[in-house]
Amino acid sequence: MRTAAVVALVFLLTGAAPADPGTLPDRMADTGGGRQLITAVAPEPGSTTGTVTWWDLTDGRWVRTGSAPARFGANGLAEGRSRHQGTHTTPTGLYDLPYAFGIKKAPPGTTYPYRPVRQHSWWCQDNDSPAYNRWAEPRPAHCRPTEAEHLVSYGTQYAHALVIGFNYRHPVRGRGAGIFLHVNGRGATAGCVSVPADAMRRILAWADPAGRPHIAIGTESGPTAVVRY
Repeated sequence: MRTAAVVALVFLLTGAAPADPGTLPDRMADTGGGRQLITAVAPEPGSTTGTVTWWDLTDGRWVRTGSAPARFGANGLAEGRSRHQGTHTTPTGLYDLPYAFGIKKAPPGTTYPYRPVRQHSWWCQDNDSPAYNRWAEPRPAHCRPTEAEHLVSYGTQYAHALVIGFNYRHPVRGRGAGIFLHVNGRGATAGCVSVPADAMRRILAWADPAGRPHIAIGTESGPTAVVRY
């Protein structure tokens, strides 16, 4: 996981902004080092909707491959480094995408590591468990069922999903667990990013492990902006 020094993915710039600033990824200081990127951008921190766009680095320039309307946490977005679990906020920052999973089979063309959801598949969110912010199959006794998601129970949202590497590599207890890019449910999320089902399938068919895709989550301006001048 990578996060910018001030949450935002700071665009290092001396002097005034250029007349032709280029695409959104072109203006970011860090895109993860790969040749694929997803941006999830909301108008402001309190927004519950915005846009997800996926990009490819071609001949040194970022080219938009697709986009879709997005949903964020019911309480908007919050700085990833200081977010608190249970606040229903989507963490801002730049994150890797460890693997995909789903209740349904991987969409045609998927090459990304894809884990099938089974009846005994859980995601542990118990701060007292060694399995905190990890897939657990079956659910271990030290991960309370009231503090875990039974993945198969979310037939719509987890038909297809990508794990977002927020608080994943070295989990900080109480910061948050189970942040995914997944299919839309009925409304705003509990802290994830969601898109329509067709868009999620297209993203999975597009994502290339060799391209080292990352996701950048933020707002259009302010301290949680994806790009900050």
